[in-house]
Amino acid sequence: MYYILLATCRDLPGISAAVTGFLANSNGFILDSAQFGDPQTNQFFLRIAFRAAEGDELDLEGLRSGFLPIAKRFEMTWSMSDASVRPKTLIAVSRFGHCLNDLLHRWRTGALPIDVVAVVSNHDDMRDLVQWHGLPYHHLPVTRDTKADQERAFADVIDGSGAELVVLARYMQILSREFSAILAGRCINIHHSFLPSFKGAKPYHQAHERGVKIIGATAHYVTDDLDEGPIIEQDVERVGHDRTALQLVETGQDIEARVLARAVRWHAEKRILINGSKTVVFR
Repeated sequence: MYYILLATCRDLPGISAAVTGFLANSNGFILDSAQFGDPQTNQFFLRIAFRAAEGDELDLEGLRSGFLPIAKRFEMTWSMSDASVRPKTLIAVSRFGHCLNDLLHRWRTGALPIDVVAVVSNHDDMRDLVQWHGLPYHHLPVTRDTKADQERAFADVIDGSGAELVVLARYMQILSREFSAILAGRCINIHHSFLPSFKGAKPYHQAHERGVKIIGATAHYVTDDLDEGPIIEQDVERVGHDRTALQLVETGQDIEARVLARAVRWHAEKRILINGSKTVVFR
């Protein structure tokens, strides 16, 4: 069993010494430590994975209480958690199932450290796939006139399932400002483009018309600013002039699946800290 400490604060002398000294004095054994000081924002970011020293045990609540004076001294935003606890995750999807299928496969095989609790969709297309995995499928159709009610029902599913993370796996609906605020910092979206690039409908067709030589995908946290949330991960592939639009779609879907899976993994492993409009990712 091991634990993860995340901390963000103003960059000041002595932070690392104070934290590592506390862990040493608490019989903690550091397994991995990463830190970053951003000279532009003057913010300090820290992730430490640690376990009990040989032959000892650690009390998580006691550690949290003991760490409070250090956290107050440096005015930290912080968390200390058991790494074995997998975040309950709700996946939302529309009619493209490649990312959903990839996430469910990784979850079922133990390759992704999450606990999928339900799937929400505004269409009924993915019901058989989801129910084959033994998961609840919540069909919540939406129109312009019913959007507010649909989002309330969506929020009820999140609350009822206890989901800590929401993954938009090609969920083709724009979340309202209010719903985005509720999900701040715990909702990941996959954008079928290498942002900033071809936005809106049929990005691969737009890319094909422009004769692009690379295509990609972007995973980011959802904010009320459409497709402008802090970027977590991106990837690209080179494509030739002879590729059809359909071939670009196929290549792009493969990229989307792996980029989203990485982002979800890093969130679950508590490797991401938000830095204003950006992220710090300790891979």
